[in-house]
Amino acid sequence: MSNALKLNIPDGVPFIDFEREFDFPVADVFRAHKEPELIAQWLGPRGTNIDIDHYDFRSGGTYLYSHTGPDGVTYAFNGIFHTVRENDFAIQTFEFSGYPDIVSIEFMSFEDLGEGRCRLRAHSVYPSLEARDGMAQSGMESGVSDGYERLEELLGK
Repeated sequence: MSNALKLNIPDGVPFIDFEREFDFPVADVFRAHKEPELIAQWLGPRGTNIDIDHYDFRSGGTYLYSHTGPDGVTYAFNGIFHTVRENDFAIQTFEFSGYPDIVSIEFMSFEDLGEGRCRLRAHSVYPSLEARDGMAQSGMESGVSDGYERLEELLGK
């Protein structure tokens, strides 16, 4: 796949960085991050069901959703959107029920590459290396990769 997820977990700092290019304009990729009915179609690993309690992608908005896997285990995710700039940037907190009381702050930028393509870059900051390592070992890489493959498929319809 030409648009593979690039994940970086640097030594010695509590960060996870990733980037992913899309063969679609920034406005389309941003909208797919903003609208709950689109989020429900792509967010998370293949084979999971998502239940969105609420999802308000705007500065000051909040979210709460859960994924249930084929094994019947449910994991919840929640946070606050601190800053959202249309087709440009978002800052949010992120808490995963699998690691309660560990809140990360995530920065996402949407970059226009021209010719109807864009790049999404994300930088997640964790309160400790241990928390970062727990998230990195949780299967998040395959979940993010699956989700963005599903997003590209959705936008291609």
